[in-house]
Amino acid sequence: MDRRKEELEKKRQKLAELRRAREERRAVLESQSNQTQSSGSSSSTNNKDRKAIDDLVALVLGERPSTPSAGGASDRGSDTGSEFTASRPASSNFGYSIPGTPVSESNGNRSSIISQPGAPATPVSSAAPRYVAELSEFQTAAVDIPPLEKVEYSKEIQTSEGSFDTPQKSEEEIRKEIMDEIEMLEKEREAELEEERKRAELEKVEEFQALSEDEKKLILASPEFLEFIDTSSKFVERALNETYDFMKDYTLGIDVDSDENSGKRVKFVCDFWDEKWSRNRSVTDVNWSTKYPELLVSSHNKNPATVNEPDGVALVWNLHLQDRPEFVFHSQSDVLSVMFSKFHPNYVIGGTYSGQIVLWDTRAKSLPVLKTPLSAGGHTHPVYSLEMVGTQNAHNLITGSTDGFVCSWQLDMLAQPQDYLELLHPSHNKTDEVSVTCLGFPDNETTTFWVGTEEGNVYQAGRYDQAGSKAGINQTDTYKGHYGSVTGLHFHPLYGSVDFSDLFLTCSVDWTVKLWRAKSASKTSSQPTNITPLYSFEHADDYVYDVKWSPSHPALFGSVDGNGQFDLWNLNADTEEPFVSTSVGSGRALNKLAWDKEGNKTAIGSSDGRVYVYDIGEIANPKQDDWHLLQKNVSEMITNQENPGTK
Repeated sequence: MDRRKEELEKKRQKLAELRRAREERRAVLESQSNQTQSSGSSSSTNNKDRKAIDDLVALVLGERPSTPSAGGASDRGSDTGSEFTASRPASSNFGYSIPGTPVSESNGNRSSIISQPGAPATPVSSAAPRYVAELSEFQTAAVDIPPLEKVEYSKEIQTSEGSFDTPQKSEEEIRKEIMDEIEMLEKEREAELEEERKRAELEKVEEFQALSEDEKKLILASPEFLEFIDTSSKFVERALNETYDFMKDYTLGIDVDSDENSGKRVKFVCDFWDEKWSRNRSVTDVNWSTKYPELLVSSHNKNPATVNEPDGVALVWNLHLQDRPEFVFHSQSDVLSVMFSKFHPNYVIGGTYSGQIVLWDTRAKSLPVLKTPLSAGGHTHPVYSLEMVGTQNAHNLITGSTDGFVCSWQLDMLAQPQDYLELLHPSHNKTDEVSVTCLGFPDNETTTFWVGTEEGNVYQAGRYDQAGSKAGINQTDTYKGHYGSVTGLHFHPLYGSVDFSDLFLTCSVDWTVKLWRAKSASKTSSQPTNITPLYSFEHADDYVYDVKWSPSHPALFGSVDGNGQFDLWNLNADTEEPFVSTSVGSGRALNKLAWDKEGNKTAIGSSDGRVYVYDIGEIANPKQDDWHLLQKNVSEMITNQENPGTK
């Protein structure tokens, strides 16, 4: 029953909607009839259309369309339009009525009469109520959905016809055809390249313009051109000066020059000389680079024949560039001492005659990048000694001058010294000042050092106050042995199985080289003590200007003198005569000596401005027992010193 009621309710709603639509249609039709006032044919046509619509509505509702009754049912309501009525058997079970429809009860039946304005009421059969369907317009959106792509394929053989047939040409013929094609392509390419080359030459000839003399001079004098020529020519000269023997036969196993005396020879390598910077200048100092083994630096004094050139120069030489210096550094005063910085491979440090300390940089120009002021805050006399002590992270430059002062500097601040130590000793008659000509530090020592003086004595000194002693010269101990100015002082390097770092050598203008044993600072006494040398080497016939221990052989050291002699001494072989003695150059005085880091080569500075390089060869290679043998010889020297009568 509930479902039936729901259906009836829906049908009532549909009927109400149909009535509304009908009334709207009626209003439209009335307005059209008033405007046109057409003939009866038009009315009949409208009635037919209306009847057709009513029939369609009846079909939608599932009812039979009404048939025209006698007497012309089609004429009913022709003016205002007829109503479509339907009848169903009336049953008391339904008990409902269409809203807005009059119902008459006669003989127990319900009769519904649908009246139209201006028309007689038409009785409707009381069999069943009539339902009128409502028509409405509905618009649909057309969507174009393409059909699925239909993929079709067929299984076929993918090879061309005749691909498996026997080739018509042989392999040799095919290879020949391919080679012919390649050759033809190469010829075409060569022809194209030749055409391009000819075209480029023609373009160059067209673009070439001869330079005038003024333009040539301007280009040759330009700094960019000169720098390019200087740099590129250095590269070429280094390559040309390579002396490697590429024809050496390694199967022989022996050297052509090998004989029983080859172990006692030194080989001349080269000499450095520059016409402009070396003429009329003496070499005052030499030093090897610890970073680049092929580089060494030499310092020079003033050239009295020139006025416009700088008074002092420092020249950096390269073993692979022997005809000219790698770098040329200038100074306003004679450069008396020079060295490469141990911890900055680009720095070159120089001590001058005026007392200034100058710092050059190989990455900069020829002038110093830093220098000390000419004031009482630094040195005021010639600086003959430079030493660098410390480590990579904490190091100082120690300088000694004939003004009696030893200064400590930091390379990044040369405006004033970090430490300023005046050396005084009461043994001097006129003044207490000690004129320092050379100084040296033992290895791994940064505070205690020894100085050589003009009067020939050697003193121990300390940079700082210590327990029982003050900073300055040790007033009690005097190393007395020379009878002239001390020109060189060098401590034994600390290496090998035995520690000989307490041994040092000195040389003097008294023609001697002396071996000393440094006294420990803790063993100093309160009474004045004169310390004598362990041994005196008296082979030279002129001033001995420099002496240096070998950095590789414990018993080997070299010395140079005013006669142009280069002597190599081996304490394990002989102490009376040098192991090797060589006359260097033209016989002019030799001022300075320096060993390279490995101890295989020596650089010797001469008073004629030349720097000579010698290869020590097999002499520099120590034997296994050289340390113990030297220790034995030194012990004998100490015994002879303590007991002079037993010698």
